[in-house]
Amino acid sequence: MPGMRKYRRDTSEVSCCLKYVIFGVNVLFWFLGLIVLAVGIWAWTEKDTFNNLSRLTNIALDPAFILICVGTITFIIGFTGCVGALRENTCLLACYAVFLALLLLAEMTTGILFFVFKDWIKQQATMGFQTFITHYREDPDQQNLIDWIQESWLQCCGVEGPRDWDSNAYFNCSSSAVGSREACGVPFSCCRSKPQDIIRNKQCGYDVRKPSFNTDIAKKIYDKGCLEAAEEWFDHNLLIVATSAVCTAFAQILGICFAQNLRADIFAQKAKWH
Repeated sequence: MPGMRKYRRDTSEVSCCLKYVIFGVNVLFWFLGLIVLAVGIWAWTEKDTFNNLSRLTNIALDPAFILICVGTITFIIGFTGCVGALRENTCLLACYAVFLALLLLAEMTTGILFFVFKDWIKQQATMGFQTFITHYREDPDQQNLIDWIQESWLQCCGVEGPRDWDSNAYFNCSSSAVGSREACGVPFSCCRSKPQDIIRNKQCGYDVRKPSFNTDIAKKIYDKGCLEAAEEWFDHNLLIVATSAVCTAFAQILGICFAQNLRADIFAQKAKWH
């Protein structure tokens, strides 16, 4: 219309919307990473791991160590994105984009290797879970993880079945000679839960692997191994897993693009000042 002027945003200005979107999202990841890292360190402190590092038979399988690693990575990425956006620091924003790109590359590589070396990964998972079973009573974190997998997630028992618990010193059938009440049994997490149970029976797995046990074992405990149960779970939830992976990758690509656009705005603003 006559008499009206059209104003166009100066392209050298830093986008406040872009800046605070990156800041807001990453401040959440920053605090989330800090919490996860703190939980991992607290778990190691409770087990006195820092003073007895030699007790770690396989550090890569230690749940507390995994929490520390995940928390550290999340904390660093959240910090560089949050502070980089707030302070308009191009160096931190570049680090943030690089970290996201490396994480995305690692995830894609892991996904490809998972399908290419599926049998090898299955073998490694079997060996890792068997190690968990062997040291079930020695590490409370591993014990809680196994109980959660067997009872809440997969409803399974052992790697390939309840007999795998014979590799644990407490549940081995020969342990009855040294007075172990759990000999020839399985942990309570192997037991099938009943709707009427208000309090979990921690002794429900006693003696279930003894030849003299006169109850149908399949009615008492889960007879399916966790390896088979995990394969069935992935088959049934493949679409959900794939969708989650694609959404995560898309979010990371958006983060990289947003960081690069913000850096471009900052450089353009600095060029205007000079």
